[in-house]
Amino acid sequence: MAAVFVLRSWYRARHILRWPLAQLSWAPGRGHRLTPTDDELYQRTRISLLQRESPQAMYIDSYSSRGFVVNGNRVLGPCALLPHSVVQWNVGSHRDITEGSFSLFWMLEPRIEIVVVGTGDRTERLQPQVLRAMRQRGIAVEVQDTPNACATFNFLCHEGRVTGAALIPPPGGAALTSLAQVSKK
Repeated sequence: MAAVFVLRSWYRARHILRWPLAQLSWAPGRGHRLTPTDDELYQRTRISLLQRESPQAMYIDSYSSRGFVVNGNRVLGPCALLPHSVVQWNVGSHRDITEGSFSLFWMLEPRIEIVVVGTGDRTERLQPQVLRAMRQRGIAVEVQDTPNACATFNFLCHEGRVTGAALIPPPGGAALTSLAQVSKK
């Protein structure tokens, strides 16, 4: 055991024995390096900043039982979000959603890939003939409760997908506040 200790001490001290004492006196002691070592030069970190909001994308900032805030604009009641505009949607509940109420989504150019439907505070089933009509026109439909539909819509828009949304405000006191609004407080 003593032999191992002596060998380990000699191995650590061999670097010191190579240099004359005059050169060792100015050598820095243990501390922080201000320059990177050779290994660190090849491990640089690159950061790409993504633009938070693109000027042509729609984002739902918040929602409440009264309506929605889309790109800073307040919309009262149910609304339909299209790639570059917001319109009032004349439905009262998920039972009022018909093939005719979805017609604005398949008349647009460029063609909408997916429509996210928010049915209030709970996920409700839509009429099968409505879903079939959308599928025949090549438009996918995602039905969710309104809070999840808002998040899904924002995610799909952030990905650059051509997305539409048909949203009914949740009747309860549920409200979403965006991160931008929280950071301003």
